[in-house]
Amino acid sequence: MTDMKKHLAVIPARGGSKRLPGKNLMSIAGKPLIAWTIEAALECQMFDKVIVSTDSEAIAKIAIAYGAEVPFLRPPELAGDQTTTIDVLNHLVETMRNDNPLSFSHLTLLQPTSPLRSASNISDAIKLLDEKEADAIISICKTEHSPLWSNTLPPDNSLTGFIAENIQKTPSQNLPEYFRLNGALYICNIRRMLEEKTLYLSSNCFGYVMSRKNSIDIDDQVDFDLADIYLTRSKASI
Repeated sequence: MTDMKKHLAVIPARGGSKRLPGKNLMSIAGKPLIAWTIEAALECQMFDKVIVSTDSEAIAKIAIAYGAEVPFLRPPELAGDQTTTIDVLNHLVETMRNDNPLSFSHLTLLQPTSPLRSASNISDAIKLLDEKEADAIISICKTEHSPLWSNTLPPDNSLTGFIAENIQKTPSQNLPEYFRLNGALYICNIRRMLEEKTLYLSSNCFGYVMSRKNSIDIDDQVDFDLADIYLTRSKASI
């Protein structure tokens, strides 16, 4: 990490969740879900602060127990279903600047729904930021299937024209590789984030490629169960 840079890790974890209620505190492979991300952030030793942004006192208590800081609870107006991540980050950065003399240059967003994202993933992404002299790094992974094999579906489920003829005749191994955002980590120059109101900067932004396994993003029970299997296996092999 460059001496001139001050890195802030932010783990957003509101109490509400429609698809999987209370998921941030659900036990997965023996720990609360959020604990896996906190431990990875601390283990990589790349951050000047690791902060959890939450509206929940229960989440705050667990976060502090696992070593993160919770300097304040998120206000109710920033804890709803329609609240955007950038709104939460803008509020946090401005509050941190007012309450703390440490001026951060970069922010890393680590969503707790990516528990297989490792400490080495985080440190490697920050190293890539330095190598590229980038303003932003966003984690990506290969798509599970080529998007060229997908399309929208009409009301009658007709597959006429669903796949282009030239794609139908192309062996899958000969199709181009596609990548997708996996939601595991976003690193961004704070000044530019505030200016553009996004973590996906318009320029000088690069992708950090992660494995599909480490890219599991928990949205529902199926994702949760799959992540639990991998994390349990990982613990057993240590």
